[in-house]
Amino acid sequence: MSSPLIVSVNDVSKRFRVPREQLLTLKERALHPFKSVPTDELAAIDGVSFEVAPGEFFAVVGRNGSGKSTLLKVLASIYRADTGRIRMAGRLAPFIELGVGFNPELTARENVVLNGVLMGLSKGEARRRYDAVLEFAELEDFSELKLKNYSSGMLVRLAFAVMVQADADIMLIDEVLAVGDVAFAHKCMEVFHERRRAGKTVVLVTHDMGAIQSLCHRAMLMEHGRVTYIGDPEETAMRYYRLNFMGGGLEPESHGETRRALPDIQARTLHARLLDPSGQPVESVAQGTPLRLEAQLEARRELEQPSFLIQAMNEDSVVVFSLKRTLGPDGPERLAAGERVLISGRIDNALVPGRYSIDCWLRQDRQGGDMAVQGLRLLDFTVEGPPPTGGVVEVEADLGITARSGSGDG
Repeated sequence: MSSPLIVSVNDVSKRFRVPREQLLTLKERALHPFKSVPTDELAAIDGVSFEVAPGEFFAVVGRNGSGKSTLLKVLASIYRADTGRIRMAGRLAPFIELGVGFNPELTARENVVLNGVLMGLSKGEARRRYDAVLEFAELEDFSELKLKNYSSGMLVRLAFAVMVQADADIMLIDEVLAVGDVAFAHKCMEVFHERRRAGKTVVLVTHDMGAIQSLCHRAMLMEHGRVTYIGDPEETAMRYYRLNFMGGGLEPESHGETRRALPDIQARTLHARLLDPSGQPVESVAQGTPLRLEAQLEARRELEQPSFLIQAMNEDSVVVFSLKRTLGPDGPERLAAGERVLISGRIDNALVPGRYSIDCWLRQDRQGGDMAVQGLRLLDFTVEGPPPTGGVVEVEADLGITARSGSGDG
Protein backbone atom coordinates (compact mmCIF):
# COMPACT_ATOMS: atom_id res chain seq x y z
CA MET A 1 0.00 0.00 0.00
CA SER A 2 1.24 3.49 -0.84
CA SER A 3 -0.60 5.24 2.03
CA PRO A 4 0.62 5.10 5.67
CA LEU A 5 -0.58 2.06 7.56
CA ILE A 6 -2.73 2.22 10.68
CA VAL A 7 -2.75 -1.57 11.22
CA SER A 8 0.12 -3.87 10.27
CA VAL A 9 0.00 -7.60 11.05
CA ASN A 10 3.02 -9.67 10.05
CA ASP A 11 3.17 -13.49 10.32
CA VAL A 12 1.10 -13.65 13.53
CA SER A 13 0.24 -17.00 15.09
CA LYS A 14 -1.67 -18.05 18.20
CA ARG A 15 -1.84 -21.63 19.50
CA PHE A 16 -3.71 -23.19 22.38
CA ARG A 17 -3.04 -26.39 24.32
CA VAL A 18 -6.16 -28.55 24.41
CA PRO A 19 -6.13 -31.38 27.03
CA ARG A 20 -7.24 -34.81 25.81
CA GLU A 21 -8.55 -35.72 29.28
CA GLN A 22 -9.26 -34.02 32.59
CA LEU A 23 -8.71 -34.79 36.25
CA LEU A 24 -12.16 -33.90 37.50
CA THR A 25 -12.17 -34.95 41.16
CA LEU A 26 -10.00 -34.31 44.21
CA LYS A 27 -9.57 -38.07 44.56
CA GLU A 28 -8.06 -38.32 41.08
CA ARG A 29 -5.69 -35.45 41.81
CA ALA A 30 -4.69 -36.99 45.17
CA LEU A 31 -4.06 -40.44 43.69
CA HIS A 32 -2.17 -39.07 40.67
CA PRO A 33 -0.50 -35.84 41.86
CA PHE A 34 2.25 -35.98 39.25
CA LYS A 35 0.24 -37.31 36.36
CA SER A 36 0.77 -35.31 33.20
CA VAL A 37 -2.30 -34.72 31.07
CA PRO A 38 -1.68 -35.26 27.35
CA THR A 39 -2.59 -32.30 25.19
CA ASP A 40 -3.05 -31.44 21.55
CA GLU A 41 -1.95 -28.18 19.98
CA LEU A 42 -4.62 -26.10 18.23
CA ALA A 43 -3.39 -23.46 15.79
CA ALA A 44 -6.20 -20.91 16.11
CA ILE A 45 -4.37 -18.48 13.80
CA ASP A 46 -1.35 -19.51 11.78
CA GLY A 47 0.98 -17.08 10.00
CA VAL A 48 -1.59 -14.34 9.39
CA SER A 49 -0.40 -11.17 7.64
CA PHE A 50 -2.36 -8.15 6.37
CA GLU A 51 -2.33 -4.35 6.39
CA VAL A 52 -5.03 -1.72 6.83
CA ALA A 53 -4.73 1.89 5.68
CA PRO A 54 -6.25 4.87 7.55
CA GLY A 55 -9.91 5.34 6.70
CA GLU A 56 -10.31 1.79 5.39
CA PHE A 57 -13.16 -0.55 6.24
CA PHE A 58 -11.56 -4.00 6.34
CA ALA A 59 -13.65 -7.16 6.81
CA VAL A 60 -12.52 -10.53 8.17
CA VAL A 61 -14.79 -13.41 7.16
CA GLY A 62 -14.76 -17.17 7.45
CA ARG A 63 -16.74 -20.09 8.72
CA ASN A 64 -17.15 -20.80 12.44
CA GLY A 65 -13.82 -21.91 13.89
CA SER A 66 -11.71 -20.28 11.18
CA GLY A 67 -9.88 -18.00 13.68
CA LYS A 68 -11.64 -14.67 13.05
CA SER A 69 -12.56 -13.86 16.65
CA THR A 70 -9.20 -15.06 17.98
CA LEU A 71 -7.49 -12.71 15.55
CA LEU A 72 -9.53 -9.74 16.78
CA LYS A 73 -8.71 -10.63 20.40
CA VAL A 74 -5.01 -10.67 19.53
CA LEU A 75 -5.37 -7.26 17.86
CA ALA A 76 -7.13 -5.96 20.99
CA SER A 77 -4.35 -7.40 23.23
CA ILE A 78 -6.80 -9.73 24.98
CA TYR A 79 -4.57 -12.59 23.80
CA ARG A 80 -0.82 -12.33 23.31
CA ALA A 81 0.45 -13.56 19.95
CA ASP A 82 2.87 -16.48 20.11
CA THR A 83 4.81 -15.31 17.05
CA GLY A 84 4.76 -12.39 14.66
CA ARG A 85 4.44 -8.64 14.98
CA ILE A 86 1.47 -6.27 15.25
CA ARG A 87 1.60 -2.50 14.92
CA MET A 88 -1.44 -0.31 15.65
CA ALA A 89 -1.05 3.43 14.99
CA GLY A 90 -3.93 4.84 16.98
CA ARG A 91 -6.36 4.44 19.86
CA LEU A 92 -8.48 1.28 19.83
CA ALA A 93 -12.16 0.80 20.61
CA PRO A 94 -12.87 -2.96 20.72
CA PHE A 95 -16.38 -4.41 20.57
CA ILE A 96 -15.58 -8.10 20.76
CA GLU A 97 -17.73 -9.83 23.37
CA LEU A 98 -21.00 -8.72 24.91
CA GLY A 99 -20.48 -7.15 28.32
CA VAL A 100 -16.68 -7.51 28.46
CA GLY A 101 -15.37 -4.77 30.76
CA PHE A 102 -18.75 -4.22 32.42
CA ASN A 103 -19.24 -4.76 36.16
CA PRO A 104 -22.68 -6.30 36.73
CA GLU A 105 -22.82 -4.91 40.27
CA LEU A 106 -22.48 -1.30 39.04
CA THR A 107 -25.19 0.83 37.47
CA ALA A 108 -25.26 1.82 33.81
CA ARG A 109 -24.06 5.31 34.75
CA GLU A 110 -21.03 3.96 36.61
CA ASN A 111 -20.19 1.45 33.88
CA VAL A 112 -20.37 4.08 31.13
CA VAL A 113 -17.86 6.32 32.92
CA LEU A 114 -15.58 3.36 33.74
CA ASN A 115 -15.60 1.98 30.19
CA GLY A 116 -15.09 5.43 28.69
CA VAL A 117 -11.92 5.81 30.76
CA LEU A 118 -10.76 2.30 29.75
CA MET A 119 -11.21 3.28 26.08
CA GLY A 120 -8.99 6.32 26.47
CA LEU A 121 -11.31 9.15 27.50
CA SER A 122 -10.58 11.30 30.50
CA LYS A 123 -12.98 10.95 33.43
CA GLY A 124 -14.45 14.37 32.60
CA GLU A 125 -14.93 13.45 28.92
CA ALA A 126 -16.60 10.16 29.88
CA ARG A 127 -19.04 11.99 32.15
CA ARG A 128 -19.81 14.64 29.52
CA ARG A 129 -20.66 11.97 26.96
CA TYR A 130 -22.80 9.99 29.36
CA ASP A 131 -26.11 11.49 28.24
CA ALA A 132 -25.29 10.84 24.57
CA VAL A 133 -24.48 7.20 25.38
CA LEU A 134 -27.78 6.62 27.17
CA GLU A 135 -29.74 8.43 24.44
CA PHE A 136 -28.18 6.35 21.68
CA ALA A 137 -28.77 3.13 23.64
CA GLU A 138 -32.35 4.26 24.45
CA LEU A 139 -31.78 3.44 28.12
CA GLU A 140 -32.42 6.80 29.79
CA ASP A 141 -35.03 5.25 32.10
CA PHE A 142 -32.62 2.54 33.29
CA SER A 143 -29.50 4.56 34.11
CA GLU A 144 -29.53 3.67 37.82
CA LEU A 145 -30.30 -0.01 37.29
CA LYS A 146 -27.48 -2.47 37.98
CA LEU A 147 -26.29 -4.25 34.85
CA LYS A 148 -26.97 -7.69 36.36
CA ASN A 149 -30.65 -6.83 35.87
CA TYR A 150 -30.22 -5.83 32.20
CA SER A 151 -31.37 -8.06 29.36
CA SER A 152 -28.83 -9.12 26.71
CA GLY A 153 -30.41 -6.63 24.28
CA MET A 154 -30.00 -3.75 26.74
CA LEU A 155 -26.38 -4.76 27.36
CA VAL A 156 -25.45 -4.81 23.69
CA ARG A 157 -27.06 -1.41 23.09
CA LEU A 158 -25.14 0.07 26.02
CA ALA A 159 -21.81 -1.49 24.98
CA PHE A 160 -22.13 -0.33 21.37
CA ALA A 161 -23.11 3.18 22.46
CA VAL A 162 -20.01 3.42 24.67
CA MET A 163 -17.80 2.33 21.77
CA VAL A 164 -19.37 4.91 19.44
CA GLN A 165 -18.81 7.72 21.92
CA ALA A 166 -15.18 6.70 22.47
CA ASP A 167 -14.53 7.98 18.91
CA ALA A 168 -11.32 5.97 18.61
CA ASP A 169 -8.95 5.87 15.63
CA ILE A 170 -9.54 2.13 15.09
CA MET A 171 -12.75 0.21 15.80
CA LEU A 172 -12.51 -3.59 16.19
CA ILE A 173 -15.99 -5.08 15.83
CA ASP A 174 -16.97 -8.73 16.14
CA GLU A 175 -20.48 -9.70 14.95
CA VAL A 176 -22.25 -6.58 16.24
CA LEU A 177 -24.82 -6.97 13.45
CA ALA A 178 -25.85 -10.37 14.78
CA VAL A 179 -27.26 -9.07 18.06
CA GLY A 180 -30.00 -6.71 19.07
CA ASP A 181 -33.36 -6.11 17.42
CA VAL A 182 -33.96 -4.98 13.85
CA ALA A 183 -34.25 -1.30 14.76
CA PHE A 184 -30.93 -1.37 16.58
CA ALA A 185 -29.24 -3.21 13.69
CA HIS A 186 -30.36 -0.42 11.37
CA LYS A 187 -28.99 2.12 13.87
CA CYS A 188 -25.65 0.32 13.86
CA MET A 189 -25.53 0.43 10.07
CA GLU A 190 -26.17 4.18 10.14
CA VAL A 191 -23.18 4.56 12.46
CA PHE A 192 -20.98 2.48 10.16
CA HIS A 193 -21.95 4.52 7.10
CA GLU A 194 -21.30 7.76 9.01
CA ARG A 195 -17.89 6.46 10.16
CA ARG A 196 -17.05 5.46 6.60
CA ARG A 197 -17.90 8.94 5.30
CA ALA A 198 -15.81 10.43 8.11
CA GLY A 199 -12.75 8.39 7.12
CA LYS A 200 -12.59 6.23 10.26
CA THR A 201 -10.83 2.86 10.28
CA VAL A 202 -12.85 -0.27 11.06
CA VAL A 203 -11.84 -3.94 11.22
CA LEU A 204 -15.09 -5.88 11.09
CA VAL A 205 -15.81 -9.58 11.63
CA THR A 206 -19.22 -10.64 10.35
CA HIS A 207 -21.15 -13.34 8.47
CA ASP A 208 -23.27 -10.66 6.76
CA MET A 209 -21.98 -10.60 3.18
CA GLY A 210 -24.41 -7.84 2.27
CA ALA A 211 -22.87 -5.53 4.88
CA ILE A 212 -19.36 -6.39 3.64
CA GLN A 213 -20.23 -5.63 0.03
CA SER A 214 -21.93 -2.32 0.89
CA LEU A 215 -19.49 -1.06 3.55
CA CYS A 216 -16.01 -2.48 3.12
CA HIS A 217 -13.14 -1.46 0.86
CA ARG A 218 -11.41 -4.84 1.16
CA ALA A 219 -12.04 -8.18 2.84
CA MET A 220 -10.00 -11.15 4.02
CA LEU A 221 -11.15 -14.78 4.03
CA MET A 222 -9.82 -17.18 6.69
CA GLU A 223 -10.05 -20.96 6.87
CA HIS A 224 -8.45 -23.18 9.55
CA GLY A 225 -6.54 -20.22 10.98
CA ARG A 226 -4.92 -19.22 7.69
CA VAL A 227 -5.55 -16.42 5.22
CA THR A 228 -6.84 -17.82 1.91
CA TYR A 229 -7.70 -14.57 0.14
CA ILE A 230 -7.42 -10.79 0.56
CA GLY A 231 -8.99 -8.39 -1.89
CA ASP A 232 -12.27 -7.26 -3.40
CA PRO A 233 -15.29 -7.71 -1.05
CA GLU A 234 -17.43 -9.17 -3.85
CA GLU A 235 -14.82 -11.82 -4.66
CA THR A 236 -14.31 -12.54 -0.95
CA ALA A 237 -18.05 -13.04 -0.52
CA MET A 238 -18.12 -15.44 -3.46
CA ARG A 239 -15.30 -17.53 -1.99
CA TYR A 240 -17.03 -17.54 1.41
CA TYR A 241 -20.28 -18.72 -0.18
CA ARG A 242 -18.38 -21.48 -2.00
CA LEU A 243 -16.90 -22.75 1.28
CA ASN A 244 -20.33 -22.83 2.93
CA PHE A 245 -21.99 -24.35 -0.12
CA MET A 246 -19.55 -27.22 -0.39
CA GLY A 247 -19.70 -27.81 3.36
CA GLY A 248 -23.49 -28.12 3.51
CA GLY A 249 -26.68 -29.39 1.99
CA LEU A 250 -25.95 -29.27 -1.78
CA GLU A 251 -22.56 -30.98 -2.04
CA PRO A 252 -22.81 -33.08 -5.21
CA GLU A 253 -22.70 -36.84 -5.26
CA SER A 254 -19.42 -37.61 -6.96
CA HIS A 255 -19.88 -41.33 -7.76
CA GLY A 256 -16.12 -41.57 -8.04
CA GLU A 257 -15.70 -38.30 -9.95
CA THR A 258 -13.74 -35.32 -8.75
CA ARG A 259 -15.85 -32.15 -8.95
CA ARG A 260 -14.86 -28.57 -8.17
CA ALA A 261 -17.08 -25.69 -7.16
CA LEU A 262 -16.10 -22.50 -9.00
CA PRO A 263 -17.04 -19.04 -7.70
CA ASP A 264 -19.00 -17.23 -10.35
CA ILE A 265 -21.33 -14.24 -10.62
CA GLN A 266 -24.40 -15.87 -12.11
CA ALA A 267 -27.32 -13.73 -10.93
CA ARG A 268 -28.23 -10.64 -8.99
CA THR A 269 -31.11 -9.85 -6.66
CA LEU A 270 -33.57 -7.28 -8.00
CA HIS A 271 -35.73 -7.31 -4.89
CA ALA A 272 -36.54 -9.59 -1.96
CA ARG A 273 -39.11 -9.11 0.79
CA LEU A 274 -41.53 -10.71 3.17
CA LEU A 275 -45.18 -9.75 2.69
CA ASP A 276 -48.12 -9.53 5.07
CA PRO A 277 -51.54 -10.98 4.08
CA SER A 278 -52.43 -7.72 2.34
CA GLY A 279 -49.27 -7.85 0.20
CA GLN A 280 -47.35 -5.10 2.03
CA PRO A 281 -43.62 -5.56 2.79
CA VAL A 282 -42.79 -6.35 6.44
CA GLU A 283 -39.55 -6.84 8.39
CA SER A 284 -41.05 -8.90 11.22
CA VAL A 285 -43.72 -11.54 11.62
CA ALA A 286 -45.54 -12.91 14.65
CA GLN A 287 -44.55 -16.32 15.90
CA GLY A 288 -46.53 -18.98 14.06
CA THR A 289 -47.51 -16.66 11.20
CA PRO A 290 -46.53 -18.14 7.81
CA LEU A 291 -43.68 -16.47 5.92
CA ARG A 292 -44.76 -15.09 2.54
CA LEU A 293 -41.58 -14.71 0.49
CA GLU A 294 -41.22 -12.81 -2.76
CA ALA A 295 -37.85 -12.42 -4.49
CA GLN A 296 -36.86 -11.65 -8.06
CA LEU A 297 -33.47 -12.63 -9.49
CA GLU A 298 -31.91 -11.73 -12.83
CA ALA A 299 -29.49 -14.02 -14.67
CA ARG A 300 -26.25 -12.25 -15.55
CA ARG A 301 -25.30 -14.91 -18.08
CA GLU A 302 -26.93 -17.96 -19.62
CA LEU A 303 -27.74 -20.60 -17.01
CA GLU A 304 -28.53 -24.18 -17.95
CA GLN A 305 -30.64 -26.25 -15.55
CA PRO A 306 -29.96 -24.06 -12.49
CA SER A 307 -31.12 -25.19 -9.04
CA PHE A 308 -32.01 -22.97 -6.10
CA LEU A 309 -31.60 -23.64 -2.38
CA ILE A 310 -33.60 -21.30 -0.11
CA GLN A 311 -31.94 -21.42 3.29
CA ALA A 312 -32.79 -19.67 6.58
CA MET A 313 -30.26 -19.13 9.37
CA ASN A 314 -30.67 -17.81 12.89
CA GLU A 315 -28.43 -15.17 14.47
CA ASP A 316 -25.93 -17.89 15.51
CA SER A 317 -25.50 -18.88 11.83
CA VAL A 318 -27.34 -22.17 12.42
CA VAL A 319 -29.34 -23.35 9.41
CA VAL A 320 -32.96 -23.78 10.54
CA PHE A 321 -34.46 -24.91 7.24
CA SER A 322 -33.51 -25.48 3.60
CA LEU A 323 -35.79 -25.76 0.55
CA LYS A 324 -34.36 -26.97 -2.76
CA ARG A 325 -36.21 -25.92 -5.91
CA THR A 326 -35.68 -26.01 -9.70
CA LEU A 327 -37.43 -24.17 -12.53
CA GLY A 328 -40.19 -26.78 -12.47
CA PRO A 329 -41.26 -29.60 -14.78
CA ASP A 330 -43.05 -27.20 -17.14
CA GLY A 331 -40.42 -24.45 -17.04
CA PRO A 332 -37.47 -23.83 -19.35
CA GLU A 333 -34.28 -25.82 -18.90
CA ARG A 334 -32.13 -22.72 -19.28
CA LEU A 335 -32.25 -19.01 -18.55
CA ALA A 336 -30.89 -16.47 -21.01
CA ALA A 337 -28.73 -13.58 -19.82
CA GLY A 338 -31.06 -10.86 -18.56
CA GLU A 339 -33.99 -13.25 -17.97
CA ARG A 340 -35.66 -13.03 -14.60
CA VAL A 341 -36.89 -15.58 -12.06
CA LEU A 342 -39.59 -15.00 -9.46
CA ILE A 343 -39.37 -16.93 -6.20
CA SER A 344 -42.62 -16.63 -4.28
CA GLY A 345 -44.86 -18.56 -1.97
CA ARG A 346 -45.78 -19.47 1.57
CA ILE A 347 -43.45 -21.10 4.11
CA ASP A 348 -44.75 -22.53 7.38
CA ASN A 349 -43.22 -20.69 10.32
CA ALA A 350 -42.29 -22.82 13.33
CA LEU A 351 -39.38 -20.55 14.30
CA VAL A 352 -38.90 -19.34 17.85
CA PRO A 353 -38.71 -15.54 18.39
CA GLY A 354 -35.42 -14.05 17.24
CA ARG A 355 -33.52 -12.63 14.26
CA TYR A 356 -33.08 -14.61 11.05
CA SER A 357 -31.81 -14.26 7.49
CA ILE A 358 -32.81 -15.94 4.23
CA ASP A 359 -30.22 -16.77 1.56
CA CYS A 360 -30.60 -18.20 -1.92
CA TRP A 361 -27.86 -20.56 -3.12
CA LEU A 362 -27.77 -20.81 -6.91
CA ARG A 363 -26.04 -23.81 -8.47
CA GLN A 364 -25.31 -24.80 -12.05
CA ASP A 365 -23.53 -28.00 -13.10
CA ARG A 366 -21.01 -27.60 -15.91
CA GLN A 367 -19.48 -29.92 -18.45
CA GLY A 368 -16.27 -31.56 -17.29
CA GLY A 369 -17.49 -32.16 -13.73
CA ASP A 370 -17.26 -28.58 -12.46
CA MET A 371 -20.11 -26.64 -10.96
CA ALA A 372 -20.65 -22.93 -10.40
CA VAL A 373 -22.22 -21.74 -7.16
CA GLN A 374 -23.37 -18.39 -5.85
CA GLY A 375 -24.94 -17.29 -2.59
CA LEU A 376 -27.25 -14.30 -2.43
CA ARG A 377 -28.43 -12.72 0.83
CA LEU A 378 -32.11 -12.08 0.22
CA LEU A 379 -33.29 -10.48 3.46
CA ASP A 380 -33.18 -10.29 7.25
CA PHE A 381 -36.29 -10.56 9.39
CA THR A 382 -37.49 -10.94 12.96
CA VAL A 383 -39.93 -13.39 14.49
CA GLU A 384 -41.77 -11.70 17.35
CA GLY A 385 -43.17 -13.42 20.42
CA PRO A 386 -42.43 -14.34 24.03
CA PRO A 387 -38.83 -15.23 24.87
CA PRO A 388 -38.01 -18.78 23.67
CA THR A 389 -37.42 -21.51 26.23
CA GLY A 390 -34.87 -23.22 24.03
CA GLY A 391 -34.32 -24.74 20.61
CA VAL A 392 -34.80 -23.15 17.20
CA VAL A 393 -38.36 -24.25 16.37
CA GLU A 394 -41.68 -24.60 18.17
CA VAL A 395 -43.33 -27.97 17.63
CA GLU A 396 -46.83 -29.20 18.38
CA ALA A 397 -47.02 -32.40 20.40
CA ASP A 398 -49.61 -34.52 22.15
CA LEU A 399 -47.32 -35.23 25.08
CA GLY A 400 -48.53 -35.59 28.64
CA ILE A 401 -46.84 -36.07 32.01
CA THR A 402 -48.61 -38.00 34.77
CA ALA A 403 -47.58 -39.08 38.25
CA ARG A 404 -47.45 -42.79 39.03
CA SER A 405 -46.98 -44.64 42.28
CA GLY A 406 -43.71 -46.42 42.91
CA SER A 407 -45.36 -49.84 43.13
CA GLY A 408 -45.95 -52.17 40.25
CA ASP A 409 -43.99 -52.73 37.07
CA GLY A 410 -41.71 -49.93 35.81
